[in-house]
This record gives sequence, C-alpha cells and structure tokens, in this order.
Amino acid sequence: MPIALLALAVGAFGIGMTEFVMMGVLPQAAADLGVSIPTAGNLITAYALGVVIGAPALTVLGARLPRKTLLVLTMSMFTVGNALFAFAPTADFGMAFRFLAGLPHGAFFGAGAVVAAGLAGHGKRAKAVSMMFMGLTLANVVGVPLGTLLGQHFGWRATFAVVAAVGVAAIVAIARLVPHQGRPSPKQAAVLEQVAAFRHPQVWLALSIVTFGLGGTFACLSYLSPVLTEVSGYSPTAMTMLLALAGLGMTVGNFVGGRIADRALMPGVYAALIGIAAVLAAFTITSGNKVTAAVTVFLIGALGFMVAPIMQALVMKKAAGAPSLVSAALQSAFNIANSIGASAGGLAIAHGFGLLSPNVVGSLLSLLGLALAVVAGVLDRSGRREPATEPAEPVTEPVAEEAPAEPVRPTPRPELVPA
Repeated sequence: MPIALLALAVGAFGIGMTEFVMMGVLPQAAADLGVSIPTAGNLITAYALGVVIGAPALTVLGARLPRKTLLVLTMSMFTVGNALFAFAPTADFGMAFRFLAGLPHGAFFGAGAVVAAGLAGHGKRAKAVSMMFMGLTLANVVGVPLGTLLGQHFGWRATFAVVAAVGVAAIVAIARLVPHQGRPSPKQAAVLEQVAAFRHPQVWLALSIVTFGLGGTFACLSYLSPVLTEVSGYSPTAMTMLLALAGLGMTVGNFVGGRIADRALMPGVYAALIGIAAVLAAFTITSGNKVTAAVTVFLIGALGFMVAPIMQALVMKKAAGAPSLVSAALQSAFNIANSIGASAGGLAIAHGFGLLSPNVVGSLLSLLGLALAVVAGVLDRSGRREPATEPAEPVTEPVAEEAPAEPVRPTPRPELVPA
C-alpha cells in the first residue's frame, strides 16, 4: 500500500479522536464551563451537526479544487476549530467552535476515500480505503483512552490541544506524502453531476443501511459505560481498557471489512448486519458476566464497524461519476446513525425498560438495516441482468455495417467468375 495512505490515516486519527473523546471528558468540560452535563452534551451534538451540514456543502464548494488541495484545506479548518475550542471561554463559544471543527469532517473523508482508491491497484481499492479509515478506528483504541486520561489529569483543554497538534501533523504529512492530484474532470466537478449521483436508488439505500445498521451499534455503545459498571460489575477505572477493547474490535472489523468488500460486497453486508443484530441481542445475557461481557464488547466493535468500508466501496461503485459528494454524504449518515442510536436507546431507558434495553433497540435497528440491504441486493442483481439484454442489439449493428466492406478486398467477386 502506498505510504501516502499513512498521511490520510493520520488525519482520520485526529478526526476520530476529536469526535469520540468528547464523551470521555464531558464531565470535566461541563464543570470548567459552568454548565450541567446534559447542557455540555450539546458540544457533541454541535460537532455532529457540523458534519451533517459541512459534508455536502464543502464537497460541492471544493469540487473544482485538486483533491490534495481540498484535503489540506479541510484539515486546516479542522485544526483551527479544535485549537479555538481548546481556548473556548464559554459553553456557547465552545459549541460554535465544535461546529466549526465538524464542518470539514465529511469533506475530508469524501476526498480522502477517492484519493486512497485511486492510489491502489484494481481489486485493492476497498482495502486502501479501509487503511485510511484504520486511523479512525485506531483513534478509539489509542487516542480516545489516552485523551480521556489526559483530560482527567490535566484538563479537557489539554486533550483538544493535542488534537490540534495531530491536525498540524496531518497537514504536513498530506503536503509531503500525498502525490499531486490533478483537478477533477469537468463532469466530476459540475455540481449537477455531483447531485445527479443521488438519482440512483442504490445510493440512498446504502446511506440508509449505514444509518440504521450502524445506528444499532451506537444504540449500544452510547450506554456501554453504565452497562459495564452497573450490570457487568466493572469498576469505573476499568472502563479505559474496555473502551480500548471496543476500539480494537472496530479496528479489526474495519480491516476485515475492507478485504471482504473487494471480494464479496453484498454477502459481506448481509453477514455483518446479521452478526451485529445477533451479538447485540446476546449482550442482554452476556453482560451479566465480566468475561463474556468483554468478549461481546469486542465483537460489537468488530461487527459494527465491518459495515463501514463495505458500504464505502458500494457507494463509490454506484456513484462512479461523482464519488466525492456521495462519500461525504456517507459521513453524514454515519453521524445521523450516532444520533438515532443514542436517542432511541435513551428513549428506551427513559420509558423504564432498563439499561439493557438499548441492546434490543440496536438489534432491531440492525435488522432494519439488513432488510434494506436485501432490497439493495435485489436491485443490484436486477441491474446486472438489464445490461445483458441491451448490448445484444447494438452488437449486431456494427457487424451489419462492416459486412459490405468485404468486397473491397482484392479477391474475385463471385459474380465476376466466368461460368
């Protein structure tokens, strides 16, 4: 794999860290900014809102730029947003800076996925994309636990100062390691062409599969800490290692998913969604034991994030003429999944169904994602059958046109041969 993927992975690491470490340092940020924890939770929402809005907007605005330039610009915006957040004087300023930091998230991954796929040879594109996304999953293994510890000992501002430093390192790495990218073709740069990709039902189905399939995973992960402490019996200090275990599962799932996508795209989607639905349902039982709970946490991360590179490969395949905007929209779907999963799980708890109810909700959401994946598979098979009938007519026409050219050759014509 090209070393340029390392530069993209560094940027993905910084983005993954800033997105998820906020959950770990939320109590410290709430106390320092003088607001309640529910109010401080808007710092998470503000970032997700920035992703949802910024992903399509910045991708369209930067459609005419070389993709390397777009990568540097989006990572620069990300770095500035996190640096400003580290010095936010109030919660209101903090939400504004978190929104700013979230804006370039989707555009970076959209352009980065296209660049990564272009750097790899045929048959290795999904693997290359998964290598870039490896930075995102490694952030959950290393960045989030260490960032949480840093915030607990030196304050949450130190955590986001480190995130900004990672952003600077990513900018330098991209500038030095990613080869120069020419401007996108006029067809790919045209806004109408970018938007036209959304006319394909498969694109909308892929986004919906991510929204509900990963929404099921987030329904569980959002309430993982209270389940592991109050049901499984782990101490709060053990949560750092358990979160790292979940992140390790995400890394393995991303790695495996990238390889499955290059070989068996739709079967991989089916297997991952069936697996996550089964594991989430089983967690209602396995959470009662420390060992089985830890194993299940790893499996939830692995199966949940196996879907991401597979769906990335699917949308890039279905939107070959304008992959950047659709790839960016996939990041919006990812964050919508986060919101839907957390909200649905929270509603189940609020209505008195208990701490384990988000796992049941998550399993049902994953099954809904599976149903959508089956529909996508049926459309995919019917789409492959249609071209098989259409070329049959044009193929005969050129042959019929070339047939009269045969008599021009210097061979005796039958009608000129004497009887």
